[in-house]
Amino acid sequence: MLRFTHKGIYCEAGKFYIDPWSEVDYAVITHGHGDHARAGMKHYLCHHFTVPILKRRIGDVNVQGVAYHETLNINGVSVSLHPAGHIMGSAQVRLEYKGKIVVVSGDYKLQNDGLSTPFEVVNCHEFVSESTFGLPIYNWVSVEQQNEQLGSWVSENQSNGKTSVIIGYSLGKAQRIMRALENIGPLNVHSSIGKLNEAYASVGIDLPPYEVIDFQSDLRYLDKGIVILPPSLLDSNIIRKIPNRVNAICSGWMQVRGARRWRSVDAGFVISDHADWPGLLSAIKATNAEKVYVTHGQTHVFAKYLNEAGILAEEVITEFGEEEG
Repeated sequence: MLRFTHKGIYCEAGKFYIDPWSEVDYAVITHGHGDHARAGMKHYLCHHFTVPILKRRIGDVNVQGVAYHETLNINGVSVSLHPAGHIMGSAQVRLEYKGKIVVVSGDYKLQNDGLSTPFEVVNCHEFVSESTFGLPIYNWVSVEQQNEQLGSWVSENQSNGKTSVIIGYSLGKAQRIMRALENIGPLNVHSSIGKLNEAYASVGIDLPPYEVIDFQSDLRYLDKGIVILPPSLLDSNIIRKIPNRVNAICSGWMQVRGARRWRSVDAGFVISDHADWPGLLSAIKATNAEKVYVTHGQTHVFAKYLNEAGILAEEVITEFGEEEG
């Protein structure tokens, strides 16, 4: 049913692509991160929570939003979206044609972060899975423990007169950080994060109070506060303007010893919007898929492991990245 082409994942019978990276006529989008939702498509289909994200990131696009489990017939292929648990509006795409069911999962996680609709197992014949953290070393602690670790670090910084600068992706990660620290505050965010916070508000997802930082002003008002910035600003002159700062990164990559030193930060917290190793295996086994296509991440190692475990798997090369661009 699927072909993996130079433009992206193509459903031949339905004549549409899923998360294409080149311009196409019809794109079904799993979620709003920039490596999965790109500009230039004539028509977009996505979960209706993803619609305001696309409009803020790409512009005035021709987009159709649908609810989870709503079924559409596209050129004879039954298409429905199911929760992926990755970020707000993230979806697995279920395709059914002539009795065969294929699920393209996009990015997903099994942990419930309280902001994303929790991951749903969808039984299928073939399953397309990411493998961003497809190595046994990646094992996440609970969301509650993640929040407690981050909150304790910020509280200690405040008692020492320090401003906590936390690096996290503008979509998904930043909002999780805000929720984790809502009782500590005050929260200050970069304008790129504020813009996407508006997308959350537009679909009725409440976030804690925050201020968008004016980097042209005197930044001493940030003293002892919390500043959340996107990764692109980690080594920038902007971050150097913040007085009395200590820096931290929130990412699954912080699980690896030495990653914090490599990025020249004071602290690293393992908070990820992707499935860890047990999560990947659990999700794949639960689908009862006869074949698994392994995409971006640890594709070779993960596909090899699945094959040795008796699950037919094939490595597929895509242009998807770690998170959004």
